[in-house]
Amino acid sequence: MPDTPPSLSPQDALVAVMIAVSASDENMRTSELVAIQRMVNHMPVFADYDTDRLRPVAQTVFDLFEEEDGLDALFGLIRDALPDRLFETAYALACDVAAADGQLNEVELRMLEEVRNELSIDRLHAVAIEWSARVRHLKP
Repeated sequence: MPDTPPSLSPQDALVAVMIAVSASDENMRTSELVAIQRMVNHMPVFADYDTDRLRPVAQTVFDLFEEEDGLDALFGLIRDALPDRLFETAYALACDVAAADGQLNEVELRMLEEVRNELSIDRLHAVAIEWSARVRHLKP
C-alpha cells in the first residue's frame, strides 16, 4: 500500500494540525512557523518529541492537501492518533498558529471551523480557546 499515509504519534498529530492551519491559505508566514517551532520546543506535550519529525509530518500534510479527499484523510489520521483528552489542546495550538501573524483571513477561519468540527470541540470551550489565543497575540 504505497499510497497509505504513515501513522502519526499524538505529537505528530498536534504538529499536523498546526501545519494544516498555517498552510490552509497557501501562505505559511514566518510568524506562524516560528510559533509552531516555539510551541514544539517549549510545551510539555512535546517534551519527548523528536523535532526531526517536523519535516516528514509537514510533507504528509502537504501531500494530503494535494489529494481530492486529502483533508478528510488528514483528519482521520489526526483523530486516530490523538487521544480525546488532547482534542482541545490541538484546537488551542491551531488557534495560536492562526493568530500568530496578528490577522485571521477567511481561509484560516474556515480551517479552524473544520478543526473545531472534526475534533468535536464544545462551542463554549472553543470560544474560550479562541479568545485566549487572540489576547495572547495582540499587538501594542
